[in-house]
Amino acid sequence: MLAGTATAGTRLPSVRELTLRHQASPVTVAEAIRQLVAEGLVETRPGRGTFVAARPGPAAAPDLSWQTVALGPRRFGEEEMQALLALPPSGAIPLSGGYLDADLQPAAALGAALARAARQPAAWQRGPVEGREDLRAWFAREAGGGLRADDMVICPGGQAALSSTLRALTGPGDTLLVESPTYLGALAAAHATGLRVVPVPADHDGVRPDQLAAAFARTGARLFYCQPLFANPTGATLSPARRPEVLAAVQDAGAFLIEDDYARDLAIDGDPPAPLASADPHGHVIHLRSLTKSAAPGLRVAALGARGPAGARLRAARLLDDFFVSGPLQQATVEFVTSPAWGRHRRGLRAELGNRRAALLDALRRHLPGLVPAVVPRGGLHLWVRLPDGADDVAVAAAAAAAGVIVFPGRAWHATEPPGPFLRLTYAATGAETMDEAVQRLRRVLL
Repeated sequence: MLAGTATAGTRLPSVRELTLRHQASPVTVAEAIRQLVAEGLVETRPGRGTFVAARPGPAAAPDLSWQTVALGPRRFGEEEMQALLALPPSGAIPLSGGYLDADLQPAAALGAALARAARQPAAWQRGPVEGREDLRAWFAREAGGGLRADDMVICPGGQAALSSTLRALTGPGDTLLVESPTYLGALAAAHATGLRVVPVPADHDGVRPDQLAAAFARTGARLFYCQPLFANPTGATLSPARRPEVLAAVQDAGAFLIEDDYARDLAIDGDPPAPLASADPHGHVIHLRSLTKSAAPGLRVAALGARGPAGARLRAARLLDDFFVSGPLQQATVEFVTSPAWGRHRRGLRAELGNRRAALLDALRRHLPGLVPAVVPRGGLHLWVRLPDGADDVAVAAAAAAAGVIVFPGRAWHATEPPGPFLRLTYAATGAETMDEAVQRLRRVLL
């Protein structure tokens, strides 16, 4: 066609000429010209005719380099968090991740509860900004001790609760004490808040109370982040002997302890000890409990519990962050956790997590006995394994991904230099029947 091949500025035949040439009606020719004008291929010049329009040259690639200067350096932990939450590629066996495999999630019960909640108009209305009273009361009962419904605030997941806590109780430049190693998301949130992170040594019995007291004295810190139950990534549980010593160190320092109780429902061997909040009469413990890890990634429901002025600050911080959590989701949650389905799910989850942990340990004993941990966690989702001296955990994780098994390097879980190379191996993200193949793929990388 002339409009698409002729040079810009070429005059097109008149409507009369085109009508005669193509044996078409003047209305059809005029409509065709209007369409070409709309597409930018031709232009009309009153009194002169219709001409081929100038075609724009190739658009210049956008220059976004200015953003590098405007944004400044990347925050610590952003890339690691993205890698941690990335979905595994097709065909790879996941031994990483922090959520239950789809087969372990109570999706049917949750879906039914949410469908019932969604049909109730009241669920869509604005409720209390701190969350439904019945849901807050359930979390308070679970925490034990002196916490009441009025001390709790519902949050959209544990990470949001943790970030709000750090912002509400600290200022830029303050010090946060953490176990070493500790949850990667806590390190990322602390750095995003502008905190100075100081690690405190921990072992299979949890954080060392003597070192914690020394860290409080040396730094003047007023906040300690702790996972006393099945800590991520190590799986350690704070021992009965250390629990009162840790609380005493916090109380003597006039400080707060953030108790991240994410794994309350992930016990495998025996019943877990009560939350630290249950033994805290004077309000030193900020209790954080999430249901996301023990139910489904889409159940973004958690609760923060604190008493006194600290509780008031936390409730105010949550209000500023996102007003309130979805009403239908809260209603579905309280229906689920107070129904028989919750107990059935927890019992089934305990059994299946035990099977998967045993399958992973058996596969390690057969193919990589040097990676079997000396102390096996009694619950949680992960094994923390040490690689041979001189190994590069990041390089091992990259090579393992290329070999079709996804593991996570240990370096990112340390606030300072790690004492050695580690991997975090998750047994909740894949079935017991695939554990042997996963470890064989990892063995081909290491040997």
